[in-house]
This record gives sequence, C-alpha cells and structure tokens, in this order.
Amino acid sequence: MPYLKKSLFQAHELAGLAVKEGDTVVDATMGNGHDTEFLASLVGEKGRVFAFDIQPTALERTRDRLEKAHCLDWCTLILDGHENMDAYIHEPVKLVIFNLGYLPKGDHAIGTRYETTRRAIEKSLALISDDGLILIVIYYGGDSGFEEKDALLSFLNTLDCRRYTVMRTEFMNQINCPPILIAIEKNISISSR
Repeated sequence: MPYLKKSLFQAHELAGLAVKEGDTVVDATMGNGHDTEFLASLVGEKGRVFAFDIQPTALERTRDRLEKAHCLDWCTLILDGHENMDAYIHEPVKLVIFNLGYLPKGDHAIGTRYETTRRAIEKSLALISDDGLILIVIYYGGDSGFEEKDALLSFLNTLDCRRYTVMRTEFMNQINCPPILIAIEKNISISSR
C-alpha cells in the first residue's frame, strides 16, 4: 500500500481532520457529486453542505447520488457559478473544496476558468471561519487548465501570510500533468486569541 496518496485522497484526509458533525461546508465544484456526498457524510444531518455547478447535468447526477446515499436533506444544490457563493451563504463555513478542470465524462469546453475561480476563492476566504480550510485540487493539462493553473498559483503566492497559511503538494516525477493540491488555512485572528 503506497504511503503517498493521490491529491484528491489527500484533500479528503485534510477535510476529515477539519470538518466535524454539524459544520457548514461548501463543494464549490459539484461535478458528479463525489465530494458533495463525502462532505455530507462528514457534517451529518445536523450540518449543511452547499454545492455549486453551472451544468444541469452535474446537478442531476449529484442529486441522484445524494438520494441513493440518503443525505440530500442536508445538502443545498445550486445551479450557479461558485463565484456567486456569497449570494447563497450567509454564515461562516468550515471548509470549501474545489476540483478545478472540467466535468468528468462531460464537455471539455466547459470548465473552470481563472477569473471566476479567483473570485470564488476570494469569497471563500471571506466566508471561512477562523481555522477554516480551503482545499483546491488543480486538474490541468490536455485541452484545459494550464492558464488557470499558472494564474492561480501566482495569485495564491500573494495571500497575506499573517492571515493564511498556503501549502502546495504535487508529484514531481509523474507524467501527464498530475493534479496539484493546494490547502489554504485561515489563521486564527489575533482578536480571538
């Protein structure tokens, strides 16, 4: 069994450490609903999951998955861009997770873009609670993602280190553009110490 696990598995491990039953969390890129279901299992029926996607197919697939898992009741599925999350969420959240790229088994022409992803991350930074966490798995390569990856990594380097701790994890010797995991932890504010 390998010790070094795929980026998404590492993201789930971090989410499992941060999220507790009853928390409010966000799946910023709903896709086929895997992360939405995972987050729903972490927060339980006392918690709340907000999930975003711009494609009706993603919402339908996720709704089916959550109904089968019996956790749809505490999930809010939103057909809108993640850059608009602040229009729907009016409370602090413990975690926001992003899987950047395109919908698996979907149209490769429809994918995340730096401009909207950056706005979504900025809004996530405002929404997460002290000691909250943002997890970003950057899928790139092939027919999408290089520009988003490069611009996003440059932007993340500018985050104030007094407010946020940013970690980048990637596999250096794998072929075919392996995903990059970014974890952003909001540092506990001085006023709450």
